[in-house]
Amino acid sequence: MESAEIRRRWLSFFEERGHTVVPSASLIADDPTLLLVPAGMVPFKPYFLGEVKPPFTRASSVQKCVRTPDIEEVGKTTRHGTFFQMCGNFSFGDYFKEGAIKLAWELLTTSVEHGGYGLEPEKLWITVYQDDDEAEAIWRDVVGVPAERIQRLGKKDNFWSMGVPGPCGPCSEINYDRGPEFGVEGGPAVNDERYVEIWNLVFMQYERGQGIGKEDFEILGDLPSKNIDTGLGLERLAMILQGVQNMYETDTLKVVIDKATELTGVAYGKAHDSDVSLRVVADHMRTSVMLIGDGVTPGNEGRGYVLRRIMRRAVRNMRLLGATGPVVGELVDTVIRTMGEQYPELETDRKRIETVALAEEAAFLKALKGGTNILDTAVTETKAAGGTVLAGDKAFLLHDTWGFPIDLTLEMAAEQGLTVDEDGFRRLMKEQRERAKADAQAKKTGHADVTSYREIADSAGATEFTGYTNTEGETTVVGLLVNGVPSPAASEGDEVEVVLDRTPFYAEGGGQLADHGRIRLHSGAVIEIRDVQQPVPGVSVHKGSVQVGEVTVGATAYAAIDVRRRRAIARAHSATHLTHQALRDALGPTAAQAGSENSPGRFRFDFGSPNAVPGAVLTDVEQKINEVLSRELDVHAEVMPIDEAKRQGAIAEFGEKYGEKVRVVTIGDFSKELCGGTHVHNTAQLGLVKLLGESSIGSGVRRIEALVGVDAYNFLAREHTVVAQLQELVKGRPEELPEKISTMLGKLKDAEKEIEKFRAEKVLQAAAGLVDSARDIRGVALVTGQVPDGTGADDLRKLVLDVRGRIPSDRPAVVALFTTANGKPLTVIATNEAARERGLKAGELVRTAAKTLGGGGGGKPDVAQGGGQNPQAVGEAMEAVERQVVETV
Repeated sequence: MESAEIRRRWLSFFEERGHTVVPSASLIADDPTLLLVPAGMVPFKPYFLGEVKPPFTRASSVQKCVRTPDIEEVGKTTRHGTFFQMCGNFSFGDYFKEGAIKLAWELLTTSVEHGGYGLEPEKLWITVYQDDDEAEAIWRDVVGVPAERIQRLGKKDNFWSMGVPGPCGPCSEINYDRGPEFGVEGGPAVNDERYVEIWNLVFMQYERGQGIGKEDFEILGDLPSKNIDTGLGLERLAMILQGVQNMYETDTLKVVIDKATELTGVAYGKAHDSDVSLRVVADHMRTSVMLIGDGVTPGNEGRGYVLRRIMRRAVRNMRLLGATGPVVGELVDTVIRTMGEQYPELETDRKRIETVALAEEAAFLKALKGGTNILDTAVTETKAAGGTVLAGDKAFLLHDTWGFPIDLTLEMAAEQGLTVDEDGFRRLMKEQRERAKADAQAKKTGHADVTSYREIADSAGATEFTGYTNTEGETTVVGLLVNGVPSPAASEGDEVEVVLDRTPFYAEGGGQLADHGRIRLHSGAVIEIRDVQQPVPGVSVHKGSVQVGEVTVGATAYAAIDVRRRRAIARAHSATHLTHQALRDALGPTAAQAGSENSPGRFRFDFGSPNAVPGAVLTDVEQKINEVLSRELDVHAEVMPIDEAKRQGAIAEFGEKYGEKVRVVTIGDFSKELCGGTHVHNTAQLGLVKLLGESSIGSGVRRIEALVGVDAYNFLAREHTVVAQLQELVKGRPEELPEKISTMLGKLKDAEKEIEKFRAEKVLQAAAGLVDSARDIRGVALVTGQVPDGTGADDLRKLVLDVRGRIPSDRPAVVALFTTANGKPLTVIATNEAARERGLKAGELVRTAAKTLGGGGGGKPDVAQGGGQNPQAVGEAMEAVERQVVETV
């Protein structure tokens, strides 16, 4: 049974039994504590935590998931993978243990002809929590599983919690016996390789207290409402139903292995090392396609870093298998064709996915060259200092700047006889991730515990947003935090976070900055608001300071936003929509939005593109935007079902999470997007849009920055003033300025070349005199000297090589010349072959000289370069070189 059919049967089975089918959420987690969705229940987490009331009592989904903590183990074992699909069924206060158990048994054991998976009941073993008599009785007495195939396990294996205080409960796992060829008998308690877990049923019935790990925590009591969360690994079930040894041989991964084999000529199953590489390629390329499909782009932090690491590991393993040219294009095509049946959006988005993937492959192949040079230098410095361990910060630099996977650094260092400080590297990586995660969380919560916001939401409900139609209005203070701590009151000067029952203030989201303004209490107190966030869904938290009086919970107030700021932001937001559509018209659908920021009078817009946008195209886009403004198109918003919005062709932003109902903003016949932000009523209100330019912000992602309205006019006015000044300087009309300035720059460049040529000739004239100054040091001709200050590194190198070339090749020679450029000493040292045969190497001599100069250096045995900070030490450096020559020979 193919994976797509397993998925179809799962959803059909539960839909027929009253479950709402919930489409897979994006892999981009809507949770500040997660980069990517790692489990099937994550999209339902707000319902289980009581943050949001579920719109259904029964649900089912097949959720895309990515986990990378064990990425180094991928391929080495056949059980580790980064991408998987988790089939789940959920009950929110509806059926409980008996219902979940009976549904699971029915689907697994019903024949294929009647819509089930057709597993033999006698091959299914059950585990339950050690104290869960109820679950065991249901399996034994209701379902009919023999008691000898039911085993009890402890908290570590059969009890579930989120790792923090909240809902928890015992589990019951269904395991499949793969037969004696996979190990000894005795059930899953004895051998989990033979008895492989395929389905985990979680019975959420208790509230967990504080504690550490999977076992050391207190059970506080029963939950008011009992819930069900189950998960079946699609890949594991496919392995069984397709009769293969492991998940890498299932239909959606084996075809990728076959393509990698075709591209490299290395067959699967022939050797352990090549099998590991083929499995890495298959897993990582599938994960990469799924991440790019959900809007992740390669980068150096966050989820973009996860994608970059996975892609580069895949490319590297293809090269280890013998691939010499680009391979990602064909691998991506194979993944899309294989996974497209389950996720049709991959085919729809094929061009964008291929563009991002190919650009990342090209960037990595280029980085391999530059990173290799950096690694070589680090290895040389480590060995010169007598070390055997490459510093963790060097490995981090290679990883962070050049995109080197740590295992690539480990392997290349080992080839040079070095190990790597992995602990130091991982410490730096952890610090980087924690900073990124803390910054994202702090932006939303202001460092307050989100529990405080949840408590306010539970008692007062969601904040009603009135800002689409009103800029001010009556309201009531329903929650108050002072310096991040809940408080009944706040005084003048206090930093506060205020929750209102209704508000005209827009909370930052969807790329639009938050409103500013004031909240005036009827008591006379005034709060200046400078930010608004939604740390938990539906609750707008107004951050600011008390200017006058005392603020108390329950007080009535009047909230008013800064209308001028709101209008400027609305103009920017509408201009962003116009820019998005104009770019798609010019570049195609691959120019999909990858982020934005709409601030007063200006905006930035990030979009997918592997290459820079030509200036002529950018000019055409700007012209088209301003032509739309002149058409005076009306802008209106409408709430509709998401399926209807898609039918109407509304554009959705990657990474955004949408509910069943969405708000669609339409600008005449030009643009239609899903958007929760505020906008102008007519395009004429924008006045003018000026695109300032575009640049790269990451592999395959470009950024446009632009001005709107008065800000755009002021920019053009300043530009006009500059043009007028240039006209006066060069005595020409505006249209003549480019040619006249180009001519002037050309003449200046020619003059600089003549000066450089004259200076180089003057430096080389000194070569003959330097040769004559050579001193004999135990049979070695040693030339040292200081050339005029300001001599560049290239000229100094030419001079050193010229002097070395004038000395007879059969006479050992060392040439060490020094200069000072920009206040810093510089040295180049060269040796001939005869000198090197006597142990005199330029790289070692340069390090000696550079150390005396207060710096460092390196290079090859025949020629090397170094520098330092202390130009007064040049004489000492010459003496140090001479001493080393004496000691060596």
